[in-house]
Amino acid sequence: MDFYQTDPTLENYWRGVILFGRNVASYKFALAHALYEVDKSGSDLVTLEDLAVPFSRHLCQHLLHAPKQITSRGSQYLETCVQFNNGEITQDKLIETTVRLGFSNVIDAFHNVNAGEIEKRFFLDERKTAKGIRLTDNFFQLSERPQYQNLVYETNARWNLVEQAWAMGVSRNLVTVEFDEQEQLLFSHINARRVNITSCRDSLNGYQKGRCFYCFRTISLIPGDSELADVDHFIPWMARNEVNNINGVWNLVLACQCCNRGEAGKFAHLPSRKLLQRLHARNEYFVQSKLPLHETIVNQTGNQTTQRKDFLEKNWQAAKNNRLFHTWEPKAEGEATF
Repeated sequence: MDFYQTDPTLENYWRGVILFGRNVASYKFALAHALYEVDKSGSDLVTLEDLAVPFSRHLCQHLLHAPKQITSRGSQYLETCVQFNNGEITQDKLIETTVRLGFSNVIDAFHNVNAGEIEKRFFLDERKTAKGIRLTDNFFQLSERPQYQNLVYETNARWNLVEQAWAMGVSRNLVTVEFDEQEQLLFSHINARRVNITSCRDSLNGYQKGRCFYCFRTISLIPGDSELADVDHFIPWMARNEVNNINGVWNLVLACQCCNRGEAGKFAHLPSRKLLQRLHARNEYFVQSKLPLHETIVNQTGNQTTQRKDFLEKNWQAAKNNRLFHTWEPKAEGEATF
């Protein structure tokens, strides 16, 4: 898909797996987290037993707040994780069951995106010959890239979004993700009860490929980092009387601090029409990513691509006409990749 073909970095192939891979269970996210934690200074072979420790820990932690981690009616393995959480079995029993049942499908399916395998593999399946997986040079190189730490935040955010969609029942088309500006969180509602889902920064960063939406400078998700991204309203908040649902995910982007509040920053200006086209491209990544951002964008902006593009154009023009905004566009700090 064009997400990583237009910018074929290892980070974006990995993001392709996390953001666009088909989800029938959350095991892919648990495997990704387990791989983040493996010892990268030793052998490239990771046994299933070693992988099972962080893999099962992350699943058990998520089960505590989100009991639905699979789309099928039941799972013998997840029942074992629940038994561990309830204190009914030991950790040794949990690890033994994880080795036997936990990796049955996820290792085979991990690299599959849009019914095909991505061009860059991060591990090889050697369960039959060595009872584990063998990390490739791609994975070791990925772990040395500046964006690697961001991937941990992005993976957990995506996991939180998917499990919330399952909890709400996506078949009912009730999934709507909203933004709390004060707390910088995405949230939703179940039976009129607000449920906080995840950090807005962590959720958006992968779709922007770890770069400022406006200038393509590298941004960070690490709290306290000097390059920590700002969450920005593309059409400024001042236009909230002219633009419905201005807090919608469709209008939220991540910006570097220079673009958002620097000397030559955006402030209350309206981004240029070229940047509006970029917003449409970014929102289409949400649509391709399926639940729950797909449903959210469709509900907010339209079922068809042309409807979504017209929605953005109409609101951009309304803000420009009624507020007499000056248009703004920063100097590029990196190559545009969407």
